[in-house]
Amino acid sequence: MESIGVLMTCPMNAYLEKELEKRFNLYKFWQFPQRTQFLTENCNSIRAVVGNAKAGADAPLIDALPKLEIVSSFSVGLDKIDLKRCKEKGIRVTNTPDVLTEDVADLAIGLIIAVLRRLCECDRYVRSGKWKIGDYKLTTKFSGKSVGVLGLGRIGLAIAKRAEAFNCPISYHSRTEKEGSKYKYYSNLLELASNSDILVVACALTKETHHIINREVIDALGPKGVLINIGRGPHVDEPELVAALVEGRLGGAGLDVFENEPEVPQELFTLENVVLVPHIGSGTVETRTEMANLVLGNLEAHFSNKPLLTPVV
Repeated sequence: MESIGVLMTCPMNAYLEKELEKRFNLYKFWQFPQRTQFLTENCNSIRAVVGNAKAGADAPLIDALPKLEIVSSFSVGLDKIDLKRCKEKGIRVTNTPDVLTEDVADLAIGLIIAVLRRLCECDRYVRSGKWKIGDYKLTTKFSGKSVGVLGLGRIGLAIAKRAEAFNCPISYHSRTEKEGSKYKYYSNLLELASNSDILVVACALTKETHHIINREVIDALGPKGVLINIGRGPHVDEPELVAALVEGRLGGAGLDVFENEPEVPQELFTLENVVLVPHIGSGTVETRTEMANLVLGNLEAHFSNKPLLTPVV
């Protein structure tokens, strides 16, 4: 398979990059500043694209690669891939579901606790020497808080199960009620937010879910409510979120994702009720290795005329 051209859209994982170089003829897109010229010169050599949550395969890229057969995403999200165009052209698409579910769910719970117990602020309190002057103020417990989950898919369900261990009542909103689910279903997101102490965003990013967390939802969550986003940045109307936090209309937020990564609104930096992490949901050595192996396995399966491991299209 060494002669098969694979285009990697951006740096994403050293192990994956090394293994792709071993097994295929790897093109690293970020090393070619004159991208139009590069595509013109190499379009007939590239049969696969490897992308991720930052850079996938949009319609212009797909159209520029007439020999493209498969797009293998180093992520579970597919919002950076033009699935419609792939279907039209008969291009296969794969992603990396399941292997990152546990890590992302773990992080969601970690963010909840960090926000409610002010862990980051407490850490700074000790490091700055303020503890010698007096104890840190009282915070808020997590156990028993009502948790609303937006999107009860693999990750949403894993978050719900973890929150149950803290004796939290669980409810959710999704496009349809999940058959067999024991959790309370709200057909209206505003109702879910109104009845939740903590709202966790865990749905896929689509046209319908873009800015699904708007001013109305934030106000329904209220000044004692906490928003956790481990989905995608554009799920949240970021200026409205910032305004609500600054004005005290929202109690707190734990954010792994942002609307224009790596840019983060500076107004959030001084707020002690906000915890910010740099899109690390699946960012463990173990999980990223499993994700890379899925990408490699899907590519090798495709080019060996075997069933794909995790087909989407």
